[in-house]
Amino acid sequence: MLSTTQRTEIRKGAHKAVTETQTLYDIIDESLVAHIAIGDNEQPFVIPMLAWRVADKVYIHGANNSRLMRNLKKGVSTCLTFTLFDGWVLARSAFHHSAHYRSAVVLGHFTAIEDSGEKDRLLNHFIEQIAPGRTDEVRLSNQKELDATMLLEIPLTEASVKVSNGKVKDDLSDMQQPVFAGYLPYRTVVGPLVAEEDSIHSSTPDYSNAYPQRWHHRS
Repeated sequence: MLSTTQRTEIRKGAHKAVTETQTLYDIIDESLVAHIAIGDNEQPFVIPMLAWRVADKVYIHGANNSRLMRNLKKGVSTCLTFTLFDGWVLARSAFHHSAHYRSAVVLGHFTAIEDSGEKDRLLNHFIEQIAPGRTDEVRLSNQKELDATMLLEIPLTEASVKVSNGKVKDDLSDMQQPVFAGYLPYRTVVGPLVAEEDSIHSSTPDYSNAYPQRWHHRS
């Protein structure tokens, strides 16, 4: 179960709050993009970053000279948001149109991974997450590349999750409106692979097992 703190208590739309830790993990794993907030000289910024989860921590990486990464390495307070948009809710009135979505908010502080071996392992974990088996085929990062990369982690100890998947909610007075009411689902489709023109490979790899319900299948 997710721990509840004053900062993570969901007050608006509290009925959409989800407390299962696995739901938090699933949203992060499917999203792979975190919008990360920082304040720089009293100017707020929200930056989208690739992010991945290993156990109960989230990782991001970037260049050592990145302003975002340098600020986060100092241990400043930050907020990460993950959002998956699942579709529109089409009501009989304009006011009651809504959306289906899954979202997560993570609060805390980042710390840096300094050990090169651990850094290499965690970066390779990300590659394996998006393309299983690929680290057995590609040239792995050398020491110069690892030294040029900053890797940060944040624990998932303070987080909230919200899932909106309810039915159409209309006023009784609108129920006889002669208009379609229902849902317009959005689905993310992954693949098929598109090779570079100068790619030298004996066969096309199969990464479909990383995206079981979202992998492209020709009809």
